[in-house]
Amino acid sequence: MHCFPFGMPVRPVEQQDRSPKRVFVLGVYASAVHARWLGHDGRTWVNALAVASEPEIFWRGDDAHTIIAAIQIPPAAGKLIPASPSLNGPSGRTLDDKFLAPLGLERHDAWLCDLLPESRKNPGQAAALTRAYDPVQNELGLPAYDWPPVPEVLANSQRCAEIEQELCAAAPDVLITLGDQPLRWFVSKFGSRDRLSDYGDGEETYGRLHPLCIAGRNLNLLPLVHPRQAGGLGSHSQRWSALHQYWIDNRAAGLLNRD
Repeated sequence: MHCFPFGMPVRPVEQQDRSPKRVFVLGVYASAVHARWLGHDGRTWVNALAVASEPEIFWRGDDAHTIIAAIQIPPAAGKLIPASPSLNGPSGRTLDDKFLAPLGLERHDAWLCDLLPESRKNPGQAAALTRAYDPVQNELGLPAYDWPPVPEVLANSQRCAEIEQELCAAAPDVLITLGDQPLRWFVSKFGSRDRLSDYGDGEETYGRLHPLCIAGRNLNLLPLVHPRQAGGLGSHSQRWSALHQYWIDNRAAGLLNRD
């Protein structure tokens, strides 16, 4: 089994409530619980390092302290405390506030899914490990980690089949995609365009419903930005962020009730 730095297993984070839903939301890959690593001298060694799988898909950051406190590390390695609140659960909070709520939906109305259900190591996390963890791993008795990086292929044929099965079980009226990658790696297999901008990048065209058929089921596709853009998280596009806010303010309300 794959594992994070400090030894916690990397596990799939998937929808638990398997009852039919009004919408199916497809993201990219699961995030993780992030800790701040303090050395034995009290100095910060890493501001935010992924140390555990999220307890639920599109986690909102609840109980991060409890999750991190359960991770045992050698005394010489210092301690772990929760990273900045903005770094635990931002995608989940953004999903609720910037996607579901504007559409008049709550979590119980949505089946949530990612192209990759496990957390993946991005270049920033890889650099932090190379700098701070790897050089002292043996000296401090830290466990080896086996945390896969973000792959070039985000959904192979087997994974696409699994997502299709989830979508059929959810039986939604609307498929919401978050950013380019779900379009490219999954929905394009069923005839959709493979980039968000291909559906419109202006106030009059962004955030519209588009007919789609998957596994013989007719539904509507609602292609929207990645939560990074909607929530202004980290490196993001101001233009897409403003466009999504315009959609929230002017077009989202009642969209799912229109013919």
